[in-house]
Amino acid sequence: MKRTLFLQGPSFDGYDGGAGARYQMKREVKSFWYPTWLAQPAAMVEGSKLIDAPAHDLSWDDIAHEFDERDLVILHTSTPSFRQDVQTAELIKARNPKIQIGFIGAKVAVEPDKSLAASAAIDFVAREEYDFTIVEIAEGRPLAEVDGITWRAADGSFVRNKDRAIIEDMDVLPMVSPIYVRDLDSSKYFGGYQRHPYVSFYTGRGCKSRCTFCLWPQTISGHRYRHRTVPKVIEEVKYVLEKMPEVKEIFFDDDTLADAHEFVVELSGELAKLGFGKPGFPVTWGCNAKANVPYPVLKAMKAGGCRVLLVGYESGNQQILHNIKKGLLTKVARQFTKDAHSLGLTIHGTFILGLPGETLETIEETIRYAKEINPHTIQVSLAAPYPGTFLYKQATENGWFDNSNELLTDDGNQIAQLSYPHLSSAVIFDKVEEFYKRFYFRPSKIWEIVKEMLTDWDMMKRRLREGVEFFDFLRRRKETA
Repeated sequence: MKRTLFLQGPSFDGYDGGAGARYQMKREVKSFWYPTWLAQPAAMVEGSKLIDAPAHDLSWDDIAHEFDERDLVILHTSTPSFRQDVQTAELIKARNPKIQIGFIGAKVAVEPDKSLAASAAIDFVAREEYDFTIVEIAEGRPLAEVDGITWRAADGSFVRNKDRAIIEDMDVLPMVSPIYVRDLDSSKYFGGYQRHPYVSFYTGRGCKSRCTFCLWPQTISGHRYRHRTVPKVIEEVKYVLEKMPEVKEIFFDDDTLADAHEFVVELSGELAKLGFGKPGFPVTWGCNAKANVPYPVLKAMKAGGCRVLLVGYESGNQQILHNIKKGLLTKVARQFTKDAHSLGLTIHGTFILGLPGETLETIEETIRYAKEINPHTIQVSLAAPYPGTFLYKQATENGWFDNSNELLTDDGNQIAQLSYPHLSSAVIFDKVEEFYKRFYFRPSKIWEIVKEMLTDWDMMKRRLREGVEFFDFLRRRKETA
């Protein structure tokens, strides 16, 4: 077995790899997601180690010695972080020329040749689901015999091996939580809407929705949802309860867990048997949910200890939702939100400005919509056309890109990429700040947050910190504009 290191490389200060690596950037408040996409193959390679440099505030100098006695490095990358990751790969090769370096992530999955051409330090890139791909390479199998990679041959040419078959039985994948315990510090991971400390992992992969902007289903995991059996999920939950007693919340990071109604109801029932949802039980859970989950399913989830839902509303304009193939009606989303609120479920709502069809009028409609449905907290992003998505194809064909294809500034702040004849990228960029201010700077919302702070000293300290970070976020945006 090759001595293998899995790496989320040093990057700009405050880099957030993002849930499923969909949106990598500096957030409005400090957020770090667990590097589950690295932890999964790390759990399958004996003797490996995982380093998540951004979350642990590690520089190159802090980790350089780690590569002296390694044979293989697997580095997760993304479109925004690719340049920094290439620099890290080149530093690794300069320190240990014999080391083999492979890149994983959506960026290299959809642009394998372009990624290899960026630097001779990259020996191979993995496409599709890469868990068993990395295992085979770590075991010493010749690259020519490994499905699902594009690699650099001795003569410098790029060789594309056949695609790797999708994983059908998700129970064959081991738990990732033991890797978290072994290599990571749970106190380093924050979510603006999650209790701290929290832990996140996947119960399944794939998403049946066809949202044109969403990166992971269009590049890695596909549109068919495959999940572990409930006993396997409960096994990992029990591990977390025993080995990570500091954890206050578990987040199931599947794209839309609640879409699988029978599965999530059964899971909720088994969680209830462990004590979730009972008075005094110290741990809650949450998940991603599409804004169309029926009331009986939400009720079962609440009874099983669910506290928070991450819901992608995206827009309050029905035509834009059609344009992005969201498969959601605003009237259904309104009813879903009322149902969730009536059950006492907390909602973190996400919205996107600048999607195809956006106008000043639709932005205003979305802001009013957000205030009406009133999720507890929100995230407002700029439309980000990642390579490999249908949105990227649309933007390329229609000439919507504004100046360059960069998604972030050099220090990690998101750039408004899309510009339309009737609506400039500069206007879209400015509307994000207006959205935040009009949503949060309302007497009712301010009082809601103050009440939350007054009932919990930890929440008091946290919201004050987040307030400072939020205003710093607004300041950075002015400097970026």
